[in-house]
Amino acid sequence: MASTQSLFEIDDCTLEQLIIAGSDYLQSYPLVYGHGTDNAMDESAWIAIEACDLSPATPLDDYGIAVTTEQLQRARKWYRARAEKHTPVAYLTGRSWFAGLEFKVDVRALVPRSPIAELILSDFQPWLAAEPNHILDLCCGGGCIGIAACVYTENSKVTGCDISDEALSLAKENARLHNIQDRYEVYQGDLFDSLPAGRRYELILSNPPYVDAEDMQALAGEFHHEPVLGLQAGEDGLDIVARILNEAGEYLTGNGILIVEVGNSEEAVDQRFPSLPLVWLEFENGGSGVFLVEAEGLQQWKNQRAD
Repeated sequence: MASTQSLFEIDDCTLEQLIIAGSDYLQSYPLVYGHGTDNAMDESAWIAIEACDLSPATPLDDYGIAVTTEQLQRARKWYRARAEKHTPVAYLTGRSWFAGLEFKVDVRALVPRSPIAELILSDFQPWLAAEPNHILDLCCGGGCIGIAACVYTENSKVTGCDISDEALSLAKENARLHNIQDRYEVYQGDLFDSLPAGRRYELILSNPPYVDAEDMQALAGEFHHEPVLGLQAGEDGLDIVARILNEAGEYLTGNGILIVEVGNSEEAVDQRFPSLPLVWLEFENGGSGVFLVEAEGLQQWKNQRAD
């Protein structure tokens, strides 16, 4: 496969030719990948396929299909925004995928991306002995983690909670997209503050803000399109995580578990909470910086600190 014309010179092309030309174009800019792909070719394929009114989630047998004039114009608009404004593709197309499920995406919340998807698809084995009755998705954003957990369980009731009312409005739209409104509810508030009194969860999941001050200053342009509220978390990136650890025990059942993503703040967690009995999870499909702690261990840790 070879491209002989630039993206803005071609008039008639196939999908394959558009992808190649688009990849060449993207590679001429200092872009950062990490919102669904990790290279220019895959990013170009995502843009081109969406521009041609197809789904990146559906395998294609023929990349030789003709691209219409309207589709080419749409693709060029998206390529230009991706290259010149560093806009994540999901914000251009309005959708992304998480745990094999489609989600509506816009600037009200972060673009879905978390290795927690792998845990959802494996039914949280070997950590859960049975399907949980109640799951809490804390700092839920657009809802991808909690909604995926709801879709892949039969009877679990899932609560999404976030401080951003705008993010929750997106989460509710995604819940309707997957027709799980009867088992999914949202609460607007600061971490646990707005949750129903007395309710406890067998499973609490959280992908909270965890970017430290230094990393916030160094973030690539792509990440500046996302809401700051979903990223920054103080000097060491653990302002929110620390509060979750201090409060989560009051909302877990006796055999419950807490799973939290902290990304590149993993080392900071170990340094700040050396006596906390954490399990750092490993992932077959890539990703790191996710810990698990059981309710009993969390309570013992709190008791030790109180002594």
